[in-house]
Amino acid sequence: MANQEDKFKKVISHAKEYGYVFQSSEIYDGLSAVYDYGQNGAELKKNIREYWWKAMVQLNDNIVGLDSAIFMHPTIWKASGHVDAFNDPLIDNKDSNKRYRADVLIEDYVGKLDSKIEKEVKKAAKRFGDKFDKEQFLATNQRVVDYKEQGDSILKRMGQSLEKEDLADVKALIEELDIACPMSGSKNWTDVKQFNLMFGTKLGASAESAMDLYLRPETAQGIFVNFLNVQKSGRMKIPFGIAQTGKAFRNEIVARQFIFRMREFEQMEMQFFIQPGTQKEWYDTWKEKRMKWHLSLGLGQDNYRFHDHDKLAHYADAAADIEFRFPFGFKELEGIHSRTDFDLGSHEKFSGKKLQYFDHETNKNYVPYVLETSIGLDRMFLAVFATSLQEEELENGSTRTVLKLPAVLAPTKAAILPLIKKDGLPDVARAIVKDLKWDFNVTYDEKDAVGRRYRRQDANGTPFCITVDHQTLEDQTVTIRHRDSMEQERVAISDLKRIIHEAVDMKTWLKKMD
Repeated sequence: MANQEDKFKKVISHAKEYGYVFQSSEIYDGLSAVYDYGQNGAELKKNIREYWWKAMVQLNDNIVGLDSAIFMHPTIWKASGHVDAFNDPLIDNKDSNKRYRADVLIEDYVGKLDSKIEKEVKKAAKRFGDKFDKEQFLATNQRVVDYKEQGDSILKRMGQSLEKEDLADVKALIEELDIACPMSGSKNWTDVKQFNLMFGTKLGASAESAMDLYLRPETAQGIFVNFLNVQKSGRMKIPFGIAQTGKAFRNEIVARQFIFRMREFEQMEMQFFIQPGTQKEWYDTWKEKRMKWHLSLGLGQDNYRFHDHDKLAHYADAAADIEFRFPFGFKELEGIHSRTDFDLGSHEKFSGKKLQYFDHETNKNYVPYVLETSIGLDRMFLAVFATSLQEEELENGSTRTVLKLPAVLAPTKAAILPLIKKDGLPDVARAIVKDLKWDFNVTYDEKDAVGRRYRRQDANGTPFCITVDHQTLEDQTVTIRHRDSMEQERVAISDLKRIIHEAVDMKTWLKKMD
């Protein structure tokens, strides 16, 4: 665990040092669990958002986009269940006065069992070498099987207790597992209580006439209340989807793990409207499609897994998470939920307006069922950034810090470097920048020795460094260096656009999903 913590600390400090993520309001000592994206972070975030949007909206004939308001009529949150049921189970430690989410304490305990399983797998892989069969080992090694059964049984009991709102049993489980406060080591706990996560605000010119509103805790409801507007204006036929990205707000009492759990965050959600009875088939389809999207980025298949929910929301008939191996263990990255007709049915009831679809083929009206895919953009950012940050030992014994971002997502695609600051080399380098910047985000760097500049661009995640030297003046060629392999080749200036385009084009990357 210490190694994981060290790695995570490096991720956080690297994100700050290279202009990716800053603590919000830092000069005023910061605001807990709120972060700002720096000049590189804003670009990386935009590129992830575009990569999702292109795959979800542009490449699907039957999915369109939406941008709904953050402020919404307060009855919407009553209809959605958020006013009554959008709670986290919280527990306080009496000695440290620290507050925790009870479910997270239990999940972290199970996460330690997962780490023990991983250790056993690593040991066995080392012992058996090429003959090692991971699946067989996981299924037959008694110690591993016991850890797995223990973890599953803990999560199942917790899920059932939360569903029945049996908070006394959640506390009993924490005590039985001997879970201590991570800060103080004390096991002196209060009872578990529910806490609503929505931020309240007011709308109106005077305090007397102001209306109570909420900052939206998710973007999905904006899609549901616009279902008919989009369907009719776009003449959409079921099955069809509506996608949206945007800010959401949750008053997380135990916000932590950097940008993994924040109070202000961004979601990328798609609600797919389907005929009742077809949900199982669409659920399987979207699970497969979404996993393919993740794998297209090349972050490693071993870093992903599906986790089917034991505890289903009252309106869902199936739910799974795509979990990702973050520096602090496997955690939820994306949710795929079969939501039945709960959403449109509930808004129909509370608004008094019909939210139905007339199917010309069957000559019937019905309330469509919904299949949802929902991913946190900030979590995706963290998954990409943390996995890409690597330290490599080089042949000469030195190490380099390199941010191996998927080239399609990298904030800066190429750095143009004049070998020295004279003999007309900067002029040629600036001319290359001027030409390339119409197509790519590129940068110019002339400070320090060229080796040091390479290292700086490696740490920044830039896929290509292009060096202009004296030979360039003679034959219009430059040296292009590849970040990941550190290989260098001599190419014509006129070929640069093609070479970069081939490496960073979204089409090339997204075609891996086929």
